[in-house]
Amino acid sequence: MSSNDGTGRLRAIEQKFNSELASVHDARSLEDIRTRYLSRKSGLLTTQLQNLGELPKDQRAEFGRVANQLKSKIEAALDTLQTTIFEREKQSALERETLDVTLPGNRRRIGHRHPLTIVWKEIEDIFISMGYTVEDGPEIESTYYNFDALNFPVGHPARDPRDTFYVGENMILRTHTSPVQVRTMEKVQPPVRIICPGRVFRRDAFDPTHSPMFHQVECLVVDEGITFSDLKGTLERFHKQFFGEKTKTRLRPSFFPFVEPGAEVDISCVFCDGSGCRVCKGTGWIEVMGAGMVHPNLYGFVNYDAEKYTGFAFGGGIDRYAMLKYNINDLQLFFQNEMRFLQQF
Repeated sequence: MSSNDGTGRLRAIEQKFNSELASVHDARSLEDIRTRYLSRKSGLLTTQLQNLGELPKDQRAEFGRVANQLKSKIEAALDTLQTTIFEREKQSALERETLDVTLPGNRRRIGHRHPLTIVWKEIEDIFISMGYTVEDGPEIESTYYNFDALNFPVGHPARDPRDTFYVGENMILRTHTSPVQVRTMEKVQPPVRIICPGRVFRRDAFDPTHSPMFHQVECLVVDEGITFSDLKGTLERFHKQFFGEKTKTRLRPSFFPFVEPGAEVDISCVFCDGSGCRVCKGTGWIEVMGAGMVHPNLYGFVNYDAEKYTGFAFGGGIDRYAMLKYNINDLQLFFQNEMRFLQQF
């Protein structure tokens, strides 16, 4: 093989490269031509360099010099073209994706509080303004705090597994938030003035007025000289603030294990102002909660002096208050995540 034959092949490769370079217009064709000429295994120029050993020794230096110059020239041409193609494609993308910054933006929909949360917080705010504190406790509760320390006798129907969710021999999903009252009295001495809102659980079937999970708020006041009049005055003040100043409150004798005496609490119908309607069944009154004076037996569980202290307690459903406030006739609407319903609040 003569030197002229070797350099001649290199010139032929250079001419072919120059002619093909003009047809390269995108990244894919650029990569194809780079592979065709500079691939380590089968590139046209690489192959010539691999055959350098076939030349006479006195011709190898010149051939190698020319071949390396051609390799540098090809690499430089491809790098320049790559920069050109990149800039061209970037500019094309910018033109396709141009945004009109004068157009109004797409606003993200902002959520809002659930109606039960709205009522929950409103109840809290009313009692906080009256000097109460808000207490919380575990939803998985022992039967001691849920029943024993609240004067529920053994065999009481509320203890039955058909009414209460048991998660262990003596552990349940709490059926009311009254255990929080006991836990609070264990920690502090009177005066006590608290409310205990939270989720509670009972084995109730789903229907427009019942759910196995619902929300309650309970109130406890213990101090020297607390009377039934304080209970009635507190209930009247709360209901007037929540439903309006025209709202009336009445108490009817009833029984609950943890209060003595006990009472059912009614308010004047919020739909007919007490004149009688379908909702209140013509009576002018709607039952909303249970209440009473704290049973002296409870003080023995928390080391309070029953001769020195008296107190009252009451509790009602937050869901029930929300239904009355917003004239909702189906409790299940609160838990179905129906946007058409929730967007009204």
